Amino acid sequence: MAEKLKIISLGGLNEIGKNLTVYEYGGDIIVVDCGMGFPDDDMYGIDVVIPDVSYLIKNQSKIRGIFITHGHEDHIGALPYVLRSINAPIYATRMSMGLIRLKLEEHRLLSKTKLITCEAGDVVKAGKFSVEFIHVNHSIADAVAFAIKCPVGTCVHTGDFKIDSTPIQGGMMDLARLGELGKEGVLALLADSTNVERSGFTRSERSVGASFDALFRGCQERIIVTTFASNVDRIQQIIDVAARYGRKVAVTGRSMENIMKVSTELGYMNVPDGVLMDLNHIKSLPKHKVCIITTGSQGETMSALTRMAFNTHRQVDLMPGDRVIISASAIPGNENAIGNVVNELYRKGAEVMNERELALHVSGHACQEELKIVHALVKPKFFIPVHGEQRMLQIHARLAQGMGMDPNHVLVSDIGRVMELTPNSARLAGTVTAGQVFVDGYGVGDVGSVVLRDRRHLAQDGMIVVVLSMSGEDGALVSGPDIITRGFVYVKESEGLMEELRQVAMEAIQSVDTRYATDWSAIKSTIKGDLSNYLYKKTKRSPMILPVIMEV
Repeated sequence: MAEKLKIISLGGLNEIGKNLTVYEYGGDIIVVDCGMGFPDDDMYGIDVVIPDVSYLIKNQSKIRGIFITHGHEDHIGALPYVLRSINAPIYATRMSMGLIRLKLEEHRLLSKTKLITCEAGDVVKAGKFSVEFIHVNHSIADAVAFAIKCPVGTCVHTGDFKIDSTPIQGGMMDLARLGELGKEGVLALLADSTNVERSGFTRSERSVGASFDALFRGCQERIIVTTFASNVDRIQQIIDVAARYGRKVAVTGRSMENIMKVSTELGYMNVPDGVLMDLNHIKSLPKHKVCIITTGSQGETMSALTRMAFNTHRQVDLMPGDRVIISASAIPGNENAIGNVVNELYRKGAEVMNERELALHVSGHACQEELKIVHALVKPKFFIPVHGEQRMLQIHARLAQGMGMDPNHVLVSDIGRVMELTPNSARLAGTVTAGQVFVDGYGVGDVGSVVLRDRRHLAQDGMIVVVLSMSGEDGALVSGPDIITRGFVYVKESEGLMEELRQVAMEAIQSVDTRYATDWSAIKSTIKGDLSNYLYKKTKRSPMILPVIMEV
C-alpha cells in the first residue's frame, strides 16, 4: 500500500494566531510556521499562548526542518519555546531570519539552532519533501508561500498574503509561478482565510502614502505616527513623507527600534541621510520639524504610545495640538484598550487621526477576489482553508465551491485533526494531541487548566482561609478558628459575618466524630463543605475556602 501524506494543523484553525502546520510523509516531517497567540481576557496572568507540540516532541527524530512563511509573531512567536524541546533547522527568508535571530538571541538559543537563509525561487530538499519558496505580498517584507512536493503530489501553502500590484518594494506576488504549478497539477491548496469575509480586493500599500501626504502637508504641529512595527513598507512611507516636508524622524518603542535595525541592515528600508534623529535630540527642534514613529497601535499597556498618553514616557510628553496618526486597524479583542488610549490622547488636547476618517491603513490579507485569482491559478484537486475562525473557514469553503469545486473535495479541519491525502483522495482521519500551552513569565506549560480555573475562581469570588491549631494527641481544639479573607468582603465592615463564619467552622469541627480525632482531612472537608453552603445561602457567592490545621 502506498504511503499517504498527512497534514496536521497544531494551531491556526478556529482561531486567529499560533499558526503551525505539520506535513508528514513516510518517515519525514516538515513544519510550516511556529506562531504564538494572544491570551483571552479570562486567562489571568498569561503572557502568550503557544501550540501544544507534544506530537512533534514524540516524533522528534522525523523532523527535517521548520519552514517560516514570514516574520510576524503569529508565525514565529513560539519558536523560542518550541526549540527548547525540539531541535530542527529553520529555513526562512532574510527579513524573517533577522527577526528570528533577535528572538533566539534573547532566549539564548542562537548558538544551538541551525539557521538557513533562503530567498524566493529557492528549492530546499528535506527528506522526501522538497519545499519551494514563492514570493508573495504581505504587510511585512520578504513573505513567501510554499510549494511542498512529495511522492503523493504538490501542496501549495500560501501563508499570509495579498496581491499588491504596486508594492513599495520587492515587486508583485509571483502569480506566474502559481499558474505554472497549477498547470503541472496541484493536489491541495491551503490558503489564508483572514479576510475572506470582505468582498473585492485589498487596497495597495501605496494608497496609504497619499493619506500621509495630506496629513503632513501644511501641518505646523508635531506629528506622532503609530503603526505595526513589522510593517516596514509603512514605516518607509512615513519616513519618505517626513523627509519630503523637512521633518526629522525619531523612533520609540522596543519592537520598532528592533525592526528598524534589522530592516536597515538588510537593506529593506532606505532612510535618506540625516533624517533619523535620536529621541533626546529631536526635542530641541521646532514642532513643524518633528515626526515621531512609535509602537502602541493596539493600545498595549506598556507600549510607547500608551506611556505618552498617560504621561509615563521618559522622553516624550504629549502637548495640546500634537497630531497623532493611528495607522493600523484594531486586532479583534483590542478595541477597548485602543479606545482608552484614544480617549486619553483627546484629553491631552491632541488631534487624533485614525483609519475611520482616512485611508491610513490597508490590510495585509487577501479579500475574496484575490483569493479567487489564486484558486483559479492553482486549480487544486483538494482545498483546505487555514488561518481563521470557524466562520472564515466555512465562508472560504463556500467560495471554493462557488468556483466549481466539489464540496467533497473541501476539508474544513480543526487543530489536532489528521488529514490523509493520496493522489485521488483526501479525508479527515484520527486526531493527535493539540491545544494551547500557556506561557506565564519563564514558566512554559506549568500553568494548566486547573491553575487557570483557580485564578478565575479567585478573581471572581476571592478566598477565605480558616486557621486552627489542634492537639496531635487527642484532637482537641487548641486555638482558633481564625478567619482570614482576601478579595471576598472588607473585614472591618463585616465583623458580624466573620463571627457567624467562626461559629459555623466551630460547629463543623465539633460535628466530626472525635474517635478518629486526628483525621485531619475529614475535619478539613467538613469545614469546607459547611462554610461553602452557609456562604452561598447567605451571600450567593462561592469564595475559595482553604482550611489550614496546625498540629501542636
